Amino acid sequence: MEKNNNRAEISRAQLLRTLENGETKVFRKRFLDMHFYDQAQFYLSLDEAQRQKLYRVLNPHEMGDFFDTIEDDLPQMSDLLREMAPQYAADLLNDMFDDNAADILEHLPKEDVNRYLSLMSKPDAIELRKLLHYDTETAGGIMTTDFVSLSADLSVGQALAELKREAAEAETIYYVYLVDADQLLVGVITLRDLIVNDNHTKLADVMTVNVITTSVHDEQADVAQKIRDYNFIALPVVDDDQKLVGIITVDDAIEVIDDEASSDYSGLAGVDVDDVSENPFKSASKRLPWLITLLFLGMSTATLINHYESLLSEASILAVFISLITGTAGNAGTQSLAVAVRRLALGNDKKPRLFKLVFGEILTGVVTGVITGLTVMVIVGIWKQNLMLGLTIGLAMAAAITVANLAGSLIPMLMDKLGFDPAVASGPFITTLSDLTSVLIYFSIAQLFIRAFIG
Repeated sequence: MEKNNNRAEISRAQLLRTLENGETKVFRKRFLDMHFYDQAQFYLSLDEAQRQKLYRVLNPHEMGDFFDTIEDDLPQMSDLLREMAPQYAADLLNDMFDDNAADILEHLPKEDVNRYLSLMSKPDAIELRKLLHYDTETAGGIMTTDFVSLSADLSVGQALAELKREAAEAETIYYVYLVDADQLLVGVITLRDLIVNDNHTKLADVMTVNVITTSVHDEQADVAQKIRDYNFIALPVVDDDQKLVGIITVDDAIEVIDDEASSDYSGLAGVDVDDVSENPFKSASKRLPWLITLLFLGMSTATLINHYESLLSEASILAVFISLITGTAGNAGTQSLAVAVRRLALGNDKKPRLFKLVFGEILTGVVTGVITGLTVMVIVGIWKQNLMLGLTIGLAMAAAITVANLAGSLIPMLMDKLGFDPAVASGPFITTLSDLTSVLIYFSIAQLFIRAFIG
């Protein structure tokens, strides 16, 4: 692996040398032979002066090919486009697939968007404006209009000829969508079906009529789940009139799944996991709000412990087990939270009913709580040679875990019902809340049994 990395670095250095030395033909040959992803990574590794040389060597179409692989929300995307000549940048965006170009425009200042669209041909600008009209987290926001649709009245031979003419502009040609005169979707046929059937066969005789579609208004997470469930390469998108307006390809679905996973991880950690900034002050500014909020919630726990100061002075041994109970309950709550967020991320058909879910979480909490409580009761009883103290700690542990487990499940569900992202119920929040409830449960039970274990 290390040898391969060294070779890649040498190859990149050699490629950069040909660019710096003005060896245009050599550079173009080597660069254009690379995979689009590798081209993009090379481009992003350059400084501005080197990129300016690249713009003189490559045309907008060649740039657009690898720009399709670059993250649309790249922080410096606006600066990258601005350092190009405006017409060059507009042509580059125009040569990208429509959905990728629209995603980039979505993250640019409004004046930049208007400038680039004004420099494009009117039909191309209209297509991009249509895509920009949709909510970014819906099917309409991630679909592309670069697809092949044909009349169902054509023969297989006619369809293949038409497909050859349109293939260069389409994002995928594996599925060919068949429409009527009103652009209503009536069927779909695969490239494989076109190849294996006779040229004189009518498309209407071999097409699949039971077409799985999605609406332009559907949530992107639901769309990605549908593509994964049906193992599609692409999914057709229809408007309110059931007219075919675009398709969503599997690469867009993967990106949505990655974004959703990143969002869930960020919520569970209480920090943006995509923030890889090396600036410590910028990173700190993004993490501090949650920490300060949790600090005040933590102060409630400290205040509660202070309320039981007289109990602690009477039985100081109780202080030894505070962190044990709060820590274990917090871990149980975080586990429950992770399962709940994952469950909510699944399709609606996979979500259990509320009563069944609540009952299941209570049962899970009781089982884990009782087993953990019995374990700690035996350990403390033997360690301190005081079975009543062990019983007190065990009961508190069982009750704290049960409550934390239930909170970790119900809070994300409640947030989902209220229309908020359930991942916002972050791990640190659940842990801090569990600390508060655990301390209350612990000292309440200790008060009941204090005479039994201190004599």
